[in-house]
Amino acid sequence: PALFQMSGSQPQVGRGVPCLRCRGLCTGFEPHSWRKICKSCKCSQEEHGLSSELDDDRKIGRLLSDSKYSSLTARLKGGDGVRIYKRNRMIVTNPNISGKDPTFDTITYEWAPPGLAQKLAMQYMELIPSELQPVAGTDGAWHRRRRLARQLPLHDQDPAQCRGLAEGEQRLMEEFVRKYKAEALGVGEVALPGQGGGKQEEKPQDKSIDAGRAPESPNGALESAPAAGHYRCETCKQPLPGDCPVVYADRAGYARQWHPACFVCCRCAEPLVDLIYFWRSGAAWCGRHYCESLRPRCAGCDEIIFSEDYQQVEGLAWHKKHFACLECETLLTGKPFTLANASLLCTTCSQSR
Repeated sequence: PALFQMSGSQPQVGRGVPCLRCRGLCTGFEPHSWRKICKSCKCSQEEHGLSSELDDDRKIGRLLSDSKYSSLTARLKGGDGVRIYKRNRMIVTNPNISGKDPTFDTITYEWAPPGLAQKLAMQYMELIPSELQPVAGTDGAWHRRRRLARQLPLHDQDPAQCRGLAEGEQRLMEEFVRKYKAEALGVGEVALPGQGGGKQEEKPQDKSIDAGRAPESPNGALESAPAAGHYRCETCKQPLPGDCPVVYADRAGYARQWHPACFVCCRCAEPLVDLIYFWRSGAAWCGRHYCESLRPRCAGCDEIIFSEDYQQVEGLAWHKKHFACLECETLLTGKPFTLANASLLCTTCSQSR
């Protein structure tokens, strides 16, 4: 049998600065003064892979702290009370007995659902497309970290990371973050169909959401399990086999469940990184699109706009001070401009391209 080791975060320091999209044409990340892009190649920060694993774990730790999911965080030693994400890594060791002396093949998953039996954790991973499995050193691990940067931008939760906030708007943002942590933020759970929530202490809101659910036995299994094929995936509506793990979202109520590959953002259809979701209007959203569903996002600086006075063009929004040419930074309010791929250009720069 395979040997398993579940552990917390083990950060690896290292910052890769060349742009992954430009394939060597960009010599290195050159930060813009207020845009979240490289001045050199105009690609986003996440394309340069700038954050370290420790940066990522600090960011998720900050997001989940002061929420009902704070148990997934731990206090950082010497960190002035800062909490860090207890990211669950999974190390699988398979013996290779083809030769005289057995050797061991070790696979490290950069993230795995916490609190699962070993067999169920591996079943979960096998239900994720192979190219998205977060195996260390593979494209799957890179895709996970890129989704983390895209879906959960730090400037959506930390006013100190924002350059578009005017005086008095920091309080509005702090209230915005407090509200989504209390009302929408969630972390999916993995269990077999019909067994969601069985391993957690029942919370008052769960009782009201879950009033029609069958009684549970002490070990979390349903007393009278529905017939095979009774459970269906919320996204694809296909039946859920009783022996395969599914994802639950407690804010949705435990009557709803998803195939692991179907637990995606209702707006962008991207898999929800580390099962972190925001529940609104009967659907799961990634953090980026949840925030955009409530407030406009500046197409210039990528931050949520808390002012009621902003510029709008063709369904996009800008802080007035960021309604500027991508190339020369000339403010374009009241001036002619072109708009291509959400980027503004003055007439001079547009013609020189």
